[in-house]
Amino acid sequence: ITTKRGAKGRQSISFTAQTAFQKSLKTPNALNSFQYATLYNEARVNDGLTPIYTSTDLQAYQTGSDPIGHPDVDWKSVVTKPTSRFNHYTLNVSGGNDFGKYFVAVEHVNQTGLFRSSDLNTYETDNTFKNFTVRSNVDLQINKKLSAGINLMGRLINMNDPGFGSGSILNQMYITPNNAYPIYNPNGTYATTSSYQNNIYAQAVSSGYIGTYKRDVLADLFLKRTFNEITEGLWLKAKASIYSTLAENTFRNKSFATFAYNPTTNAYTQYGTNGTQSNTTGITQQGHSDYEELALGYDRNFGKNGVSAILLANNDNAFSGSDLPYTLRGISGKASYNFDEKYVLDLAFGYNGSNYYPPAGDFKYGFFPAMGLAWNMEKENFLKDVKWVSALKLYGTYGKTGNDNPGYFVYIQRYFDGTSAYFGATAGSQTSIFEQPLANPNITWEKANKLNIGVQGTLFNNKVGFSVERYSDKYYDLLMQRGKNSALIGQNYPIENIGQSRYTGWDFKLNYQQTINKFSYFIAATGGTQKSEVLFQDEVNQPYAWMQRTGQAVGQRFGYIDQGLFQSQAEINTSAKVEGYTAQPGDIKYKDLNGDGIINQLDQTAIGNTKALFYYGFNLGFQFKGFDLSALIQGAMNRTVYVGGNTEWAFQNGGFGQAWEQNLGRWTPQTASTATQPRVGLGANINNYATSTYWQHSGNYVRLKNVELGYTIPDFLTKKIGLQSLRVFANATNLLTFSAYDKIDPEVYNGSYPIQRLINMGVNVKF
Repeated sequence: ITTKRGAKGRQSISFTAQTAFQKSLKTPNALNSFQYATLYNEARVNDGLTPIYTSTDLQAYQTGSDPIGHPDVDWKSVVTKPTSRFNHYTLNVSGGNDFGKYFVAVEHVNQTGLFRSSDLNTYETDNTFKNFTVRSNVDLQINKKLSAGINLMGRLINMNDPGFGSGSILNQMYITPNNAYPIYNPNGTYATTSSYQNNIYAQAVSSGYIGTYKRDVLADLFLKRTFNEITEGLWLKAKASIYSTLAENTFRNKSFATFAYNPTTNAYTQYGTNGTQSNTTGITQQGHSDYEELALGYDRNFGKNGVSAILLANNDNAFSGSDLPYTLRGISGKASYNFDEKYVLDLAFGYNGSNYYPPAGDFKYGFFPAMGLAWNMEKENFLKDVKWVSALKLYGTYGKTGNDNPGYFVYIQRYFDGTSAYFGATAGSQTSIFEQPLANPNITWEKANKLNIGVQGTLFNNKVGFSVERYSDKYYDLLMQRGKNSALIGQNYPIENIGQSRYTGWDFKLNYQQTINKFSYFIAATGGTQKSEVLFQDEVNQPYAWMQRTGQAVGQRFGYIDQGLFQSQAEINTSAKVEGYTAQPGDIKYKDLNGDGIINQLDQTAIGNTKALFYYGFNLGFQFKGFDLSALIQGAMNRTVYVGGNTEWAFQNGGFGQAWEQNLGRWTPQTASTATQPRVGLGANINNYATSTYWQHSGNYVRLKNVELGYTIPDFLTKKIGLQSLRVFANATNLLTFSAYDKIDPEVYNGSYPIQRLINMGVNVKF
């Protein structure tokens, strides 16, 4: 990460103001009350029950003639806004001279959320976000031998959330049908029913709010001393930094009353109470860290021979709330040699220790060496006369990395209080103690051996650039529990360094740039592949090869292979039987992999795409007479998405849940040939909602991730008003998406906070 720093010269001031509109993408569409009630009756009949909605009920839902007794509330439009605002302001100031250079950045972000508010409140209940950040750095050349620098950062974050919580409200919105209850009763109180006893709109606007106030401070100081008087190129650098964070919640939430209205008796049944706002505070996050580093370096050229070396010692301490401190310390080094900038050799190592591991023995510290080789081929005689080759480099790296991730005290046997038992001379209650889990005194670092080989270069006077790289990363000593637990010891095995996996793939980039008169343009294509494989995880012996997780991709999904939907009872009678389930026409039919006539876990195999993931992107743009246009397109192939749960299946949540547009494509005898979903039923269905290929779809997509159009006012105009430059621009994020399965967003598809489309306008002024 490169931080902007000051430069020698006159003071430069840059101010950018942006304002954007945000809109949620691809949220599920609920059925209206008439559709819901009709489908609900059908689900009850399929489950052998009688319908509960009469023809009179259905007519009232369809006509909207009884909004109290037969409501049709689109909770998504009632609770959430179609758009929200996002404002972003930045001010940068920089300058300097021979003695010192400075840079200061001030940033403010103001973002409203997606929830509606009520004018009756004197406070905000939307999920808003405000951020104030100041960053600065100063570089000083104290004398010819001594330089210093300081980096400072301060940040204030104010977040607001409805008292009931954004996540809880979204969850209620996705599980509550449109006909559950109206928003208000005839007397103006919040409506509900005995089945729900809540009100989503009240949760959003009448549950108070929770404010979160977070403060972050970072200070970083370094001193560097050169020792050219000893030998040219020798230097010593010391660095120290401290970081502190504190987050405090202000709880101003409150309870509210809801009422179930009985139109026959004109009576109301109250649920909950109208409480006053609480006024409590609590620290939710508190922590600080310090980092110290001392480095000795050497950089020098001897004719055509260039050498550089650095030896570094560091200490990193982190403290978080009541948690135990985390300490990482060690030494690392790097040595480089190049001959005539043609042949390059890099050697590096790290020797790091973590307090997660036993304080004594060989497991606390890990040694992580690495090596790199490069050949700048354009400097060879056989390419010097090849004018169209501007640069060409062949390189390779191989190294070992480590990850400390076991948690505290895994190496110590721990005991916990258990249930009480009556025993002893007085038959008193005694608390038992049990062993959990087993200790692992040999716990150590997770490791990886990483190999990269590539070629990169530029051609035709740097107009064309390219790079191709192959990588192969083998991870080993991964933490996991053994799969072959023995009941004889009466205890599970501890986590151990036994896992192995491999990731392999290709990365590539190809770009072209050209300037013709005053028109310049560029286009760049990037992409890559990734394939993973579980090499070892101490898996239990499976009865069939297709059940083996070892050899499959890391995180590979397993399930049944669907064979469409049962179309008749005759087809069911001649097919394999699902264990513990009586199938009906319209249910999902699964492949009997082992041919035993029974569908059970022995028929589950790897599902989803098993090919290497392919991801790609295109970055293109042009500049002409002050106008500039740029666009970023990204996409992925060989990818699957799996749908299910409350935002895909009808009548979940014990049979009281929502139903969705896609559920209208369910199987019926009349739609048997065109059905896109199995028959509907109430609640869980161990057959139709089992993990299977039926619910997976192609996740391939291409998205116009960002596009920006700008115009820079000509210099002769801006200078007349005392400005160095003035640029206006408009951009959009997530503007267009084309996906193989367009019912969901290809990047966020689990019913969580939806991805946002931003339409943004801004101006940049430099003084």
